[in-house]
Amino acid sequence: MKKDEQKSNPASNITVALAGNPNAGKTTLFNSLTGLNQRVANYPGVTVERKDGVWKLPHGTAKLIDLPGLYSLDATSLDEQIARDILVGNIDGLQKPDVVIAVVDATNLERNLYLVTQLFDYDIPIVVALTMIDVFEKEKHEIDVEKLSGYLQVAVVEINARSGRGTSELAEKVAENIGNVPKKAFELNGGADAIENGKIFARYNFISNVVQESVKHNDTEEHRISEKIDSVLTHKFFGLIILILILLLVFQAIFSWATLPMDLLESGFGAAGDFVRSQMSEGILTDLLVDGIITGVGGVLIFLPQILLLFLFISVLEDTGYLARAAFLLDKLMSKVGLHGKAFLPLMSSFACAIPGIMATRTIENRRDRFATIMIAPFMSCSARLPVYTLMIAAFFAGQTVFGFISLGAVLMLAMYSLGIVAAVVSAFVLKRTLLKAPPPPFLMELPPYRLPNLRTVLQNMFTRGWLFVKRAGTVILAISIVLWALMYFPRSDQQSAVSGQQLEVSQAAETSQLQNSYAGKLGHFIEPVIRPLGFDWKIGVALIASFAAREVLVSTLSIIYNVGKGENEESETLISAIRDAKKPDGSLVWSPLTALTLMVFFVLAMQCMSTVAVVRRETNSWSWTLFMVVYMTLLAYAAAFVTYQGGRLLGYS
Repeated sequence: MKKDEQKSNPASNITVALAGNPNAGKTTLFNSLTGLNQRVANYPGVTVERKDGVWKLPHGTAKLIDLPGLYSLDATSLDEQIARDILVGNIDGLQKPDVVIAVVDATNLERNLYLVTQLFDYDIPIVVALTMIDVFEKEKHEIDVEKLSGYLQVAVVEINARSGRGTSELAEKVAENIGNVPKKAFELNGGADAIENGKIFARYNFISNVVQESVKHNDTEEHRISEKIDSVLTHKFFGLIILILILLLVFQAIFSWATLPMDLLESGFGAAGDFVRSQMSEGILTDLLVDGIITGVGGVLIFLPQILLLFLFISVLEDTGYLARAAFLLDKLMSKVGLHGKAFLPLMSSFACAIPGIMATRTIENRRDRFATIMIAPFMSCSARLPVYTLMIAAFFAGQTVFGFISLGAVLMLAMYSLGIVAAVVSAFVLKRTLLKAPPPPFLMELPPYRLPNLRTVLQNMFTRGWLFVKRAGTVILAISIVLWALMYFPRSDQQSAVSGQQLEVSQAAETSQLQNSYAGKLGHFIEPVIRPLGFDWKIGVALIASFAAREVLVSTLSIIYNVGKGENEESETLISAIRDAKKPDGSLVWSPLTALTLMVFFVLAMQCMSTVAVVRRETNSWSWTLFMVVYMTLLAYAAAFVTYQGGRLLGYS
């Protein structure tokens, strides 16, 4: 668009970029300006999220781009490089912004203005949105907006995104400043020459003078109360206790509150499958739709309530300012193994499910730190492993005690969780010193003021993340579901050709025969020589293959294999008895307590979840890293299971 055309209709078809520090209120402002007219995607070829939306202006609309949260534009991180590429127009599909809105936190003016001084270098019109002004005024600080605007040589608008204060004026200032590249404020006091001559402190000197001349701070009672709260919440002992209690509350809520909607979703997909089967004639297409697509995808989407709840709590904790304090508190502990302080919450989340845990790593800015966290998150024993642990303990360790009063089952359960944690810590230590080697990340995080969470922002974040999970993982999960279904469905035997659909569900012998002769069964026989040193036969091999769809599928697969019906669960006495009594062709028992323990160890460490694989692929934007994770976890699981089984035999256990 030419300049004269822009002046005649200044707010028509323009691109506006939002730039600001983390915790400066940029996301809240973006949500306020765009409402529901926004979308989330990834920038081409990278894992950094791209969020843009439509902003209605007085005389047209603007495309609003939310840049990644930045402290500077020095291009030392991927986020900074992407921001620079956007500002110079080097991103495919995005034109160079016509205006940049610099989001500046009024309560932390000196820190935030550094980024503004760097934006001057890009010769783009700038409007400063002064956020958190309500908090600033509540603490009885004073700011001379006209004087600040004069020093910066750009328009400055006071904003309260929650109440809508200043948003109309912001739209007017954006429209007015299209094509008006500001003079570099440094030129007023020789700062530009100082920067060119290598004095980087010139920016800080300029900022210090601006703040000193335009702001009057007041040491209010609210500020002192905030400091007193921080002295407890960031205390090296009491802070950790409080954090543990908060996390226990969060995860207890995720488990308990998600139960009902997850059960409803499971029932809903089951009813959908029954409805489709009742409306269609028996045959391969019906079986594909019901057993392949509806069952496969439904088995993944039942995790959606947990994901929504997790991101609800993350948004609330972030909005209140507590998440930054938790990361600060844990950084020293996490850094000992090379992880960022922000890795703690994703890892804790993975005890419920690795999928939301991996998605939660987006709060970690550095790519290597984020990837290291993703690579170890699946080691946390998620809820899907519980049916496997429960079945093995019930079959071989029920009623046994340690020291006469401690349940052996409880000890084994604790041991499995502990093994996962140890494996994660050791793997992180190795990865951060080899493939993801990087200097210890400097933990530069300001502690934002305590605030009440913005309900609109919290809900938008929650539903945006939920939709991303459904959309991003859906295609890969669907494809893998169909492949696994086909492996267990083909080739069809004569008996199976005559017995299909609903008749097949009540024909346990037919199911067992079909599974044994299917491609999955043949694959089980094929891998038997590899898994035999672990004490596993081909039937357990089939169950391992099938459980890649979801870890808990192992239970239903064993039910089919041992001819007790696929409706049995981990607490079924029929299934437990069948496992105990299963025999090899030579008459010896297939299972023993040592075999059960070996299988549990394998499941702790192996990557047996296609949903997690799909999410890792999306979050890393790389099949190389995804396959690396699958391979290294599988090899580690095999080695640990081998040591467990063979070591147990050497010690006289069988």
